[in-house]
Amino acid sequence: MMLHRSLVFFFLFLSCLALSSLALPLCSDSRAPLEVNSTLSFCPYKGKTCCASMEDSNLKKQFQAMNISDKDCSSVVKSILCAKCDPYSSDLFRDNSDQQSVPILCNSSTSANSTNDFCSETWETCQNVSISGSLFAASLQGRVGAPANNNASKLADVWQSKTDFCSAFGGASSNETVCFSGEPVTFNDTNPDKPPSGLCLEKIGNGSYLNMVPHPDGSNRAFFSTQPGVVFLAGLPDQDSGGVLDVDPASPFVDLTDEIHFDTQFGMMGMAFHPKFAQNGRFFASFNCDKSKWPGCSGRCSCNSDVNCDPSKITPDSGSQPCQFQTVIAEYSTNGTSSDPSKAKNAKPIEVRRIFTMGLPFTSHHAGQILFGPSDGYLYFMMGDGGGGADPYNLAQNKKSLLGKIMRLDVDNIPSASEISKMGLWGNYSIPKDNPFREDKDLEPEIWAIGMRNPWRCSFDSSRPSYFMCADVGQDTYEEVDLITKGGNYGWRVYEGLDLFHPDSSPGGNTSAKSVNTIFPVMGYNHSEVDSSGKSASITGGYFYRSETDPCITGMYVYADLYGNGVWAGIETPANSGNFVSNRITFSCAGDSPMKCSETPGTSGPSLGYVFSFGEDNNKDIYLLTSTGVYRVIRPSRCKLTCSKENSTAARRNPGPSSSSPSSSSYCYRHMKGFHGSLVVLLLSMSLILLALLV
Repeated sequence: MMLHRSLVFFFLFLSCLALSSLALPLCSDSRAPLEVNSTLSFCPYKGKTCCASMEDSNLKKQFQAMNISDKDCSSVVKSILCAKCDPYSSDLFRDNSDQQSVPILCNSSTSANSTNDFCSETWETCQNVSISGSLFAASLQGRVGAPANNNASKLADVWQSKTDFCSAFGGASSNETVCFSGEPVTFNDTNPDKPPSGLCLEKIGNGSYLNMVPHPDGSNRAFFSTQPGVVFLAGLPDQDSGGVLDVDPASPFVDLTDEIHFDTQFGMMGMAFHPKFAQNGRFFASFNCDKSKWPGCSGRCSCNSDVNCDPSKITPDSGSQPCQFQTVIAEYSTNGTSSDPSKAKNAKPIEVRRIFTMGLPFTSHHAGQILFGPSDGYLYFMMGDGGGGADPYNLAQNKKSLLGKIMRLDVDNIPSASEISKMGLWGNYSIPKDNPFREDKDLEPEIWAIGMRNPWRCSFDSSRPSYFMCADVGQDTYEEVDLITKGGNYGWRVYEGLDLFHPDSSPGGNTSAKSVNTIFPVMGYNHSEVDSSGKSASITGGYFYRSETDPCITGMYVYADLYGNGVWAGIETPANSGNFVSNRITFSCAGDSPMKCSETPGTSGPSLGYVFSFGEDNNKDIYLLTSTGVYRVIRPSRCKLTCSKENSTAARRNPGPSSSSPSSSSYCYRHMKGFHGSLVVLLLSMSLILLALLV
């Protein structure tokens, strides 16, 4: 029976892998496309492209060396060769193999919905044409089933038929994947989503929390942490049950306040549970400490000679010395309190391992959220520019500084103390081999993305793990949401939002706009939209809404302003394009809310106070963590809002404590992109059959 159950979950796992490959503008090396002002000289791409002039020139030389005499075949092969420049090349070349030189060619035989058959066109146009150094032979070198005569110059000499050829190179476009039709990938959205009529909320808790993490066992429980550093394990009420958070303030899961320095700008900034928490009981906290009060607060100063920063020249900030306050990631464990981590009700506040410690030059802009990547298992660490007003030392653009960056760390493979010292690491972690420093030698190895001011709340889309969204707090005029990609530069402080930024002073120098490939925000808002003075604005990032509760916001990215002045829903238009239209939406509190909502005088909406953060449970329901309590998004009809997609009679219950399957985001891997729609259906069908027969 154990073997049978393992087989079931294996098939479910494979199904999830197949479903996770959703189109996003990404290059085959997982980086964001470049922005070019004019069409490339050889390949027909302009605007967003994955080729700079050098790559374009190399493709031209490769094409000329093929010496194709037939004009029609020459045109077909050129388009296939240039697919490397397509902004969706990551999905077109979804094997992610160095040996894959041919994109997935659109093939109508693999999908009843496909009208384009570029694979057949390629065969019929080129089957008897000589091609020196043929792409179609090189693509299969070393693969199972590769033709024996892979040095032949004609397709007909390599493949017995069009069917065999298109079985190897063909595929179909769907909602999950794209294929190459001979032209740059485009999306047509004939029925774009409409902005919702509003957001309906219920209040289910009075506590003020900064972080919420669903229990890794898939149950209807979640961990909530306060800024001072107390973590609670709470039961979540079912939708429509009239229940409230089941949390005992006198019995926290763990109390870390002895280590944490708490103030307006400081405290426990993040928490994350290991993807295998149910087996190993490992969890992590990100917080700030004061080295003048705690010996364990002893990291190196981030203002140092490596980044052209002299701490002795920094004016004391709020009465503190440079790097007196530090940012920390520490590891803890449920081991010793329970033999089964899923059943643990508390943990000891004793560090198992210090992952990271770094001194902060000023007292603001240190972010501190931590997340495990759903597709790679690495720990992502969001770090602000260190403050000081407009990043005076330009640290967000300094590739040798970890300030103003998103880091990606491996906390499963810990080097020895001597190796850590030799590599100059900031704690007990190792560097993922595919971090962008491999291609950009100037980058510190921890860095995943640069050019952030103060990333405040990031999230991975649970349905599409390649969509990694971060809200970044603005300086004077604009609050932004960024779509984070490997090695991306998000502009600060060259830009604030879409506009060039001009600091009043810059002892650390400036970065030229022409010297960076800036990735601009996909969503955001001007300060004047939420405050007539243009000052009181600060973004709080949210989630893509994936719950069934409110079908009229499904697939939209929901975010808010810290001051409770506004909530927005970002709609991707067209779908899977990476382009968004953002709509400010109203929010209201249900008349039957389990707890009475505070009212805002002169308005019909509730008084949220400060919107510190968002949360997501194992049902993908979204929560707002505010200074006035915990709110949850509920059915629109409970606020008398119109949603034609809502079925008000549909009953939906939360999963049981440990009987439900783990969250799909824990098992979906973006880089397994070779699966197609038919295989998805097959795997899901097999999974359901096995479940019915064996479970």
